[in-house]
Amino acid sequence: MARGIDLPETVPLFPLPGAVLMPRTRLPLQIFEPRYLQMIEDVLKTPSRLVGMIQPAEGGLEALALVGCAGRIVAFSELDDGRLMISLKAQSRFRLGEVRPGFTPYLRGQVDWRGYEDDLAVEAEEDPGFERQPFMARLGRYMEQRDLSTDWEAAEASDPETLVNSLSMLLPLAPEEKQALLEAPTLAERRALLEGLLEYALHGGDNEEMLQ
Repeated sequence: MARGIDLPETVPLFPLPGAVLMPRTRLPLQIFEPRYLQMIEDVLKTPSRLVGMIQPAEGGLEALALVGCAGRIVAFSELDDGRLMISLKAQSRFRLGEVRPGFTPYLRGQVDWRGYEDDLAVEAEEDPGFERQPFMARLGRYMEQRDLSTDWEAAEASDPETLVNSLSMLLPLAPEEKQALLEAPTLAERRALLEGLLEYALHGGDNEEMLQ
């Protein structure tokens, strides 16, 4: 079952290194730059309330990754110093077409939603090949090696999609690694790539081979 939302042909773009939004997740953000404060103000006036999260690429302001994910602003609050705290709820990934700098201080992109229809489904995506015990053991070794902590009880209770997508967003992976996880067509492929990145990191690799 898909969400009933009309996806626009253009969305405002928020290039933020290392910040990716995965299907059926939420992303909290703190907004303080004037141009993005203006963007949020403008977005809140639109019916869709969508922000396109996308990774910058080498080559300047308008050099962006080809795939991003749009999130709907579902919560926001203004702090005393003018900063905004917002929460984005993922709607769908998109393929970026033309970047359209215009009269706004932020970028807008013409986007193509085709090929990501499953992102709009309410039900979590399944991964028949997911084996929780070895996955969690590998994750535990990775976290211990990097002196990281997590809520293991909540992780054990999470469904495979929530677990894999949340880790893809939150783990201290390189931006290009997170981008590769975002672009993985299915949950099974994302999980397999994440497992490979964890295993390679455990053996002291720099993960470059994993992304080729």
